[in-house]
Amino acid sequence: MIRRFTRAMRVAEIFGIAAAVAVLAILFLPRLTGGGDADPPVIEQPDLNVAVVPAVDSAGFFVALHEGLFAARGLHVTFIPAVSSETVINAQALDEPGDRIDISCGNYVSYLQAQENYDQGQRSSSTSDPMVAADMEIFAEGSLMDLGTQGLYVMPGSRISTLAGLEGKTVGVNAPGNILYLLVASVLADHGLRVSGVHFAYYPLPEMAAMLKAGKITAAVLPEPFATQAEQSMGVTLIADLDQGATASFPVQGCAVTRQWAAAHPVTLAAFRAAFEQGQAIADANRSEVEQSMEALPAPLGVSRVTAAMMTLDGYPVGPVDAVRIQRVADVMREFLGFPAFDARSMIGG
Repeated sequence: MIRRFTRAMRVAEIFGIAAAVAVLAILFLPRLTGGGDADPPVIEQPDLNVAVVPAVDSAGFFVALHEGLFAARGLHVTFIPAVSSETVINAQALDEPGDRIDISCGNYVSYLQAQENYDQGQRSSSTSDPMVAADMEIFAEGSLMDLGTQGLYVMPGSRISTLAGLEGKTVGVNAPGNILYLLVASVLADHGLRVSGVHFAYYPLPEMAAMLKAGKITAAVLPEPFATQAEQSMGVTLIADLDQGATASFPVQGCAVTRQWAAAHPVTLAAFRAAFEQGQAIADANRSEVEQSMEALPAPLGVSRVTAAMMTLDGYPVGPVDAVRIQRVADVMREFLGFPAFDARSMIGG
């Protein structure tokens, strides 16, 4: 009887120890396998140089910057005004220390052109090389054109009052064969006019209104806020809104990195994209936040309170990049720029 009791006690002890070990294993297993309270992934590069077009197409970025959304995710973002797509994209591709650009937010036309050139084996020799080539990944959408955000303007009192009047005249855009040229070409074609009948001249957007006033160009393509500023200071007159026809609600701008940079900085890119998406959501729902962020831009890019209150805003999409929208850009490029057949899905990441 005593032996049976002793054996029973030993069995109970063994089961008790086994149960205790099992409980401890359950408690500590997450730590041993990297779950539970594991340290968050480390941001590979907290200091970022980000080149962005200083226009309302970039409102989501400016809101995120102004509201400290990047900083909240451990990123120190240096905003670099993107005046030339060639310089910016080539700086991303070449990764030269003195001209380093990590992320850019600009027009899709330039990104698609850079990718096509890269796919054809071309490479840029310097940041100033007019031939743009880079292996790019579009990870976020920036803007969708809305009525009043992109237009063709003339000086007050101009004899030009319709698109037909531009035959033989000079129109100012900011770069050859880019998004603004594409929008003008599309609108002219929609109205039965020859694109070849119009001459184009190229000036940076901050200088465009001055070139119009000086008579260097007959009409100027002005996106916001440059259009509102020119209306207030010079009384320019709109002859055509570019949000129409084949380019109605057109995707204008997105954000991109090189595939090499994305592969080397996945955590950094995820943090940037999350903060950028927050800024996009705010910009799309809260006009006052956009106005404040545009007023806060460094001189001479910041707008006045009056301009901020009057400028027209784009749409600011959030979520995964819409391949159908980006394909529209490639298709219109094929029609008006002779761009080869291109599958925009090949560039979409994030």
